[in-house]
Amino acid sequence: MAFQNKNLSVIAYANGFTLWHYAATSETMTAITANGYFDNVKTLMNAGDIVIINASDNTGMKKISIDSGVVKTAALS
Repeated sequence: MAFQNKNLSVIAYANGFTLWHYAATSETMTAITANGYFDNVKTLMNAGDIVIINASDNTGMKKISIDSGVVKTAALS
């Protein structure tokens, strides 16, 4: 399954930082956190943003990075 705009929402925004929520209970965490999954909204997301993901097999928080125009997720450090 591909990224769905309707599954993404903003929880909070301040000072250029956005806390996102993405819920896709028909997709796995591995699929959702693959490089480029969020490319459809790369103009909305910024490096350092956080996304809470509710997937079919797990729930977690990931940090957004953007590398050569590709949106990537990574573990929080």
